[in-house]
This record gives sequence, C-alpha cells and structure tokens, in this order.
Amino acid sequence: MNDMSPLPREPRQRKPDWIRVKAPTSAGFAATRALMRSKSLTTVCEEAACPNIGECWSKKHATVMILGDTCTRACAFCNVKTGMPRRVDPMEPQNVADAAAQMGLEHIVVTSVDRDDLPDGGASQFVKVIEAIRRANPTTTIEILTPDFRNKHEAAVEAIVAARPDVYNHNLETVPRLYPTIRPGARYYASLRLLEGVKKLDPSIFTKSGVMLGLGEQRLEVHQVMDDMRSADVDFLTMGQYLQPTPRHAKVEDFVTPQAFDAYAAIARAKGFLLVASSPLTRSSYHAGDDFAKMRDARAAKLAQAR
Repeated sequence: MNDMSPLPREPRQRKPDWIRVKAPTSAGFAATRALMRSKSLTTVCEEAACPNIGECWSKKHATVMILGDTCTRACAFCNVKTGMPRRVDPMEPQNVADAAAQMGLEHIVVTSVDRDDLPDGGASQFVKVIEAIRRANPTTTIEILTPDFRNKHEAAVEAIVAARPDVYNHNLETVPRLYPTIRPGARYYASLRLLEGVKKLDPSIFTKSGVMLGLGEQRLEVHQVMDDMRSADVDFLTMGQYLQPTPRHAKVEDFVTPQAFDAYAAIARAKGFLLVASSPLTRSSYHAGDDFAKMRDARAAKLAQAR
C-alpha cells in the first residue's frame, strides 16, 4: 500500500528584524491602489510582492508594469505569474500618462514583463508609453526598467533610446555562476551588452542596474559584477536583499547584514559609480525620484571637476 501522506514542509525562514515591514494601511496607499485599478494598470509593486509597497504607495509612488501581468519566462526569484500573455492593450500608454498626471509625478518608473512572444519583445510599447507621458506631462522625468529583449535587443534598444528616457535600467540580478538556476532564460553577457549599447547610442541617458544578494553569491563574485558594470559604463548600482516570495521560488541562502551592504556600497563608490543604493530593502525603483536628482547632481559635479 502506497503511503500518500504529504511530505513534511520545511520550516519557514524567519526574517531578521532589519527587513521586517508593517502591513500597508494608509489612506495614500488606498488612493494609489484605487487609481491603478481605475486605469486598468498593473504595478510591479504588487506583482513582485515588494516589501516597500506601503511606504511608496502612501507617498503616491508606484512602478507601472506594462505589457500585462503575465511573463513568458519563469525566473526562480520572481513572483510575477508565468504563461501565455494577453494581447497588448492599445490604451495602456495613455492610461499610464493619465495616471502619472493624476498623481502629479515628477518622476515615473515604467517596467514590464518579458514578452518573448512579441516580434520586438515589447519595445514599441515602451516607446509609446514614453511618448504619451511626454505629451501629457512634459516635466516628468522617465525611468524605464526593461527586460533583456532576448535575441532582439539591438533593435529594441535603438528604438527605446531614440525616445529618450531619462534613465535606462536593466538589472543583472545576480552573479554569472547563478544564472542557470536563478535566471535561466537570460544570458549575463547579453544583459551587459544591452547596458553598454545604451551608452554607445546616447551617453546622456543615465544607465542603472541592480543585483540581489542572499542567493549564494560570493563576495568576490559581487565585486566582479561591479567591475563588469563599470566596464559597460553603468552610472547607478542598486543592491538589495533577495526575499523568497513563495516556497516554490529559490531559497534565501543568506540574510545579508546592513553592515555588509554598507561595505559593498563603499567598494562600489570607489569603483566609480555616480550613485550607489545598497541596503536590505533597496529595490530597483525604491526612492527612484530622489535618486535621479542625486545622480544628476553627481554628474554635474563630476563634469565641473573635469573642467
């Protein structure tokens, strides 16, 4: 007789005090959620279960995720659902622009799921969103966080750069050794070439990339990723703690201490990044507006010193 009793569950990892956050309850949070629903918009804040959603939404900061809520890939760290996406919404660019205007955003972050099913990987939708925001909100600065546009990144990046976002973000996510298990659908050096290509096409656009810590990476591997980013002329590095969204996702191998994040930040600054954000709760778009202003000031100061 077969034993059909369920397998014992592994004990849930206890989070250290420094990364615990309160559940969102503010009126600002509710207002932001209502606005996103009224415009039929998806946010990465919700889909990726970001721990900072309460703080950001209470301040009317949100990262809009275009091209639907279903990804064509299944990365081991990501909580966005996987499957066959719906057709691209032609009203999405205007809805994003309208939401930015209603929220009075000075800076907006726009990201997307991977859309390997589309001939251009969704690049044309990024262009339309940028153009719609520019028409509706000429003073709003625009930051985009794109996928890697696998096997089509050169044409995709050319089209998006021509639309002139203020910041082009593409995350490397982890060290090359862990790509086969953590980011199996992507290629580390292809992502580096994408970032390098942005700068070659338009050096005035700020470039940004991020990594998650706690996935089993080694310290010297992280230092090498920093060097690779600087070789690609990346301006802004973000580093944050990986948190396991569900038991199906990659396990947290280590909770990195705030002191270790500070040490990584000091090394990154010494390597020449214009700006570094490194803490357990840092995410790609966390405090993005304030960080954009700091990055712009840092570039101006650097140029003044060179004269």
